[in-house]
Amino acid sequence: MTPVNDFVFDPLHAAATEIFTDALAACDIPSAFDRRLRFEGGVLKRLLPDGSGAEEIPLANYRRIFVVAIGKAAGPMLDVLLTRMKRRKGLRGICCSKYLPGRRNWRFRYFEGGHPLPNEDSFAAARATLALLKKAKKDTLIFFLISGGGSAMFDLPLDPQITFADTVAFHDVLLGSGAPIQEINTLRKHFSAVKGGRLAMAAPDAMKVNLLVPDVPLRTLDALSSGPTSPDHTTVLEVHGIIAKYGIAEKLPPAVREFLERADLPESPGNKGWLPPFLSLAARSVTQFRRLTAATSMDGENKAFRDSVYEILLSSHDLVENARALAQKAGYFVAVDNSCDDWDYADAARYLLDRFHELRAVHPRLCLISGGEVTVTLDRTPGAGGRNQQFALACAFDLARFPGQKLTVLSAGSDGIDGNTQTAGAITDPTTLDRARSFGFDPQLALQSFNACPLFTALGDTVVTGPTGHNLRDLRLLIAETS
Repeated sequence: MTPVNDFVFDPLHAAATEIFTDALAACDIPSAFDRRLRFEGGVLKRLLPDGSGAEEIPLANYRRIFVVAIGKAAGPMLDVLLTRMKRRKGLRGICCSKYLPGRRNWRFRYFEGGHPLPNEDSFAAARATLALLKKAKKDTLIFFLISGGGSAMFDLPLDPQITFADTVAFHDVLLGSGAPIQEINTLRKHFSAVKGGRLAMAAPDAMKVNLLVPDVPLRTLDALSSGPTSPDHTTVLEVHGIIAKYGIAEKLPPAVREFLERADLPESPGNKGWLPPFLSLAARSVTQFRRLTAATSMDGENKAFRDSVYEILLSSHDLVENARALAQKAGYFVAVDNSCDDWDYADAARYLLDRFHELRAVHPRLCLISGGEVTVTLDRTPGAGGRNQQFALACAFDLARFPGQKLTVLSAGSDGIDGNTQTAGAITDPTTLDRARSFGFDPQLALQSFNACPLFTALGDTVVTGPTGHNLRDLRLLIAETS
């Protein structure tokens, strides 16, 4: 048996943790904001990515400025906007996040939304936002600050007969379905009165600036917080297909099931025939976007999106690239493989470990980096843990085949939370299983019962960051050192 008190892996654990935490720290919202936006002389300047100039929005054109901040990064995003924008006349807003800030601006209403399941504040924030947006006119400029986690923190059923308890149960069923986030959010968009473009529809005449910190693949940006302000390309037909694909119907509360299975279930806003992938919309200039929507707004629906700007401040790409630079600086041969994004955790573990062993045969000092998220399908009430600890524990069974070799795997969430725990994730190595058994744990049982957190906590191998103010998806590091 590998010695329980083997300290050989401590430096390797420290190296993996340092790469993760430093990569996350480098994803700085104020710096990202300043790279893309400027407030100069009462004018908001949106810097064009090719360096050719800036699009300008004169604040003097607007009598009112509303700010709606939603998601895990709502607080930091709101802080930087208010710091950069000096104007206060006509300023009002809503901030809905997982944690309430210590200092609050009297012009804003603050709500502590629930995550991963909605709470009463999730409903209250949605109602308050809809009430605020009703006041928006053509002379109103609205900043929507949207980050990951908003799907749970901010919600209100489209059908007023659906109760709060039913809404919580609906979200709970989706989280355990094993569906990837974009499919989960397709259902959320059609369920909700504040998702799938409906916040934009609530203020159709206002100018809208959407600042995004996505926790979804960039190819599906309209899944971010279930797309409250983006034109939606998903359809009712897809909703019915997803429910059937994952066997969700029987698990849903009756009121929710009846609503989603209605023959006349409303389509979410967005012309389904013309709408291209949202990533292309985010990449286009506002002029091009206006031209697209103006040409296709015969029914009046898309006019709500006509005067809209979408700007990505930070994404998983930034986190991965920061990790790459740090690992290279530390002397590792670095490979990046994000191809298992949204895969089942066990499939992702097998794929990445096969790639890891193949690469380290050629590059003994290796760091394989993988961004994005994996999925977990729950077939029972889970224990304590989340997708990152589940992935790490699955990897431990493979690493145990290489006793004495300096190998480690870290998997952690950039928001500092993994599933129903307050840890970001976990680290594993070839000694993990033996050490766990010496503490009386059955690793296979922990894996099967989705109860990895107690095991990793006992070993001291959890990754704990506390709330990070980010949600840039997950990061996996597979590291090999020379013996």
